Amino acid sequence: MKNLIYIFLFSLAFSVNAQKNLNELLKKFNTENIPYITSNDLNKLIQQSIISTQNNDQIILLDSREPKEYKVSHINNAICVGYDHFNIRETIKKLPVNKNTKIIVYCSLGIRSEDIAEKLKKTGYTNIYNLYGGIFEWKNQGNQVVNKQQNTTEKIHTFNKEWSKWLLKGEKIY
Repeated sequence: MKNLIYIFLFSLAFSVNAQKNLNELLKKFNTENIPYITSNDLNKLIQQSIISTQNNDQIILLDSREPKEYKVSHINNAICVGYDHFNIRETIKKLPVNKNTKIIVYCSLGIRSEDIAEKLKKTGYTNIYNLYGGIFEWKNQGNQVVNKQQNTTEKIHTFNKEWSKWLLKGEKIY
């Protein structure tokens, strides 16, 4: 029993420390002009409504990672818009005309996604959120991701070895 308590306390301390470090990382790179949405809150929204690429959706998920990252895995029904070669005109064609549609943008950790969300905001979209901790935190919280064949997978493209430290659950792919 004593060992279980130690394990629990160690896990709790690690989780709190990891969260604090993620907060510091995001503050370092982000302006926070786009509000965050947590994995838990996104999961609740997903359970309440259907996310797809139809123009009558209540929620649109945009993956701002590169296509090679998206092919390894992504949140189900997310639209890949990329980052390095992001094209605002092509992206807007994939979005509903209603500029108040809820749009959630994510990347690996929430840094690139903020940049893409800010570009969308400049075009008049008003209901945009950045997924806090990105797909890494999504997976760390035990949520599912799918591969290019739409099959559930444990694999997550971690961009590079340095960023891979933020993925605590799942199989790291570079």
